Amino acid sequence: METALLIAAIAMAWFWLDSLHARDIAVEAGKRAAEQYGLQFLDETVASSKLWAARDENGHMRLQRTYRFEVSDTGADRLPCSVILLGKKVDKLDMPAYRDNVISLH
Repeated sequence: METALLIAAIAMAWFWLDSLHARDIAVEAGKRAAEQYGLQFLDETVASSKLWAARDENGHMRLQRTYRFEVSDTGADRLPCSVILLGKKVDKLDMPAYRDNVISLH
């Protein structure tokens, strides 16, 4: 019984640390994407929205995590985005179309 509790505690600690590292990767991916497109990365954070098992390109099982975050093109709106990590790699980054901050003089 004590051994099972110890193994469960170690597994939970590993999952918690692994999730913190994955979250940091997702934050960096969101910041880079926002910067690349001239957008503001809002709230400086991401929120986990989905977790499941998936296979990578080599057929190995990995945790696939989806994180949601928001960006703004004008500072007055919030555009929903997401990043999907497969293991520790960014698998997909989804950013919606946004309007350019172009001032028309006509």
